[in-house]
Amino acid sequence: MATPEKKNTQVVEKSVVDIVSEKVNEFLKSGQLDLPRDYSWDNATKSAYLALHAVENKNGEKVMVDGKLTGVCTKASIANAILDMVVQGLNPTKDQCYFIVFGKSLTCFRSYFGSMAVAQRVNTAIKDWGYEIEYEGDEIKYEIVNGKKGTLKHIQDPDNVDDTKIKGAYAMALDKDGVPIRCEYMTIKQIHQAWKQSPMKPFDGQGNLKSDSAHAKFPRDFALRTVINKLAKQLINSSSDNALLLERINRAEDLADAAAAQAEIEDKANRGSVVMIEDDPKENVQLPEKPAGINPRAQEEKANGVKEEAPQGRGPSF
Repeated sequence: MATPEKKNTQVVEKSVVDIVSEKVNEFLKSGQLDLPRDYSWDNATKSAYLALHAVENKNGEKVMVDGKLTGVCTKASIANAILDMVVQGLNPTKDQCYFIVFGKSLTCFRSYFGSMAVAQRVNTAIKDWGYEIEYEGDEIKYEIVNGKKGTLKHIQDPDNVDDTKIKGAYAMALDKDGVPIRCEYMTIKQIHQAWKQSPMKPFDGQGNLKSDSAHAKFPRDFALRTVINKLAKQLINSSSDNALLLERINRAEDLADAAAAQAEIEDKANRGSVVMIEDDPKENVQLPEKPAGINPRAQEEKANGVKEEAPQGRGPSF
């Protein structure tokens, strides 16, 4: 009697690119996603895939080698990071975003170039940007109209330019005539307060800026990035009615802070300082079915083997 032939029941695992592509196409067909006309999300996805080969965790372990995931980061976090990039219309080859590993999670960080690009996407009146550092000895005056900073006047003596004497920084979104749509100014004290929330931890336990930190080495660049990001975030939140875009922006920022907090907890635990926290099922990060939710279909999770660990902690992102 012939033995019945066994059926191959093995489920072929989808690649990260396939998962992201399916989700993007789903969003586009449903009208939930509206991308810039000059933005090729397929090219951006491929660029991100290539960029991942250079991404390492703090131990020097690569996220991807020869086109294959190494297990350094969960597959879901990688897919989500790339999806965050696409929904915001960003491309790593244009320095609009970059990827960082925290614990087992990959996060997509938007650079200030990316923040400006997203702000211009949601507010088409923005045609240009102005930004500069205020040094000790400079004179700055700005108008406040209806509770908002408007036209800013900055008088500077070239002899004042000294990155060890930064007093503040400002950024302006300008219309086609160069008229400010919105202006943001921050004192150096406010900028430092923002840096203290950074996952990069540029300050030591005594509240001093670490001399070997990037913030200390390039204070001008980081100060400008901080004020530009703050202005862009205000413009994005006040101008966009795209629920999916805002969800993915906020999700990316919250996840980055949560992952950084979890990585810090794990680091302290490895050094003997044990910190116990409870798992919060609300922090599980999965590819979203719709803008309002972040739980995938059970069969999709089963087929792809995608289940992300839940990073803990929340906080502001700068």
